[in-house]
Amino acid sequence: MKSHHSTRTTPSFAGLHPASKSASAAARGASAKTNTRCELVLRRELWRRGFRYRLHVPGLPGRPDIVFPRHHLVVFCDGDFWHGRDLEGRLAKLAKGHNGSYWVAKVQRNVARDRDNDRALEADGWVVVRVWETDVVRAPGESADRVAEILATLTPPRATG
Repeated sequence: MKSHHSTRTTPSFAGLHPASKSASAAARGASAKTNTRCELVLRRELWRRGFRYRLHVPGLPGRPDIVFPRHHLVVFCDGDFWHGRDLEGRLAKLAKGHNGSYWVAKVQRNVARDRDNDRALEADGWVVVRVWETDVVRAPGESADRVAEILATLTPPRATG
C-alpha cells in the first residue's frame, strides 16, 4: 500500500533567509501552536451546547484541533495567514514583500499539506470540517452551528457485542 506521504514534494528554501531573528522566532512559535484563541472560542461554544470531543488526537493526519471520535468528524481551526485564506490575494501580497519567494512557497506548502491531510482523513472514513479563525472569533455561534449541523447528519456506529 502506497503511503500518502510518498509523493510529497517540499519546496526548497535554500538561499532564503528570514527577515529578522524576531520574525523567525514569531513564525516558529505560531506554526505549531495549539489552544489558539480561535480553538478556545469554538471549543467553549461547542461545550456550552453540550458537545463533547477530544483535542489534538495524535496519529490522525494533520492532528485535528477538535475530534468527535464516535461520529468520525474532525475540525480544524485554520489561521487565515498560515493556511492561505484568500490565497491568490495573500500570495500576491507575499510575493511583493521581503523574501517573497520563501513566504509564497511556505503558505503554498501549508495549503497543499492541508489538502493532503483532508484526503488521508476522508480515505479513512473521517468527515473534515475546516473553519477560518476570523470567522470563528467574529461569530463563534455560526461556526458551532455548522459543526452541529454536520454532527446531526452523522450517526455514530452502533456497538456490537
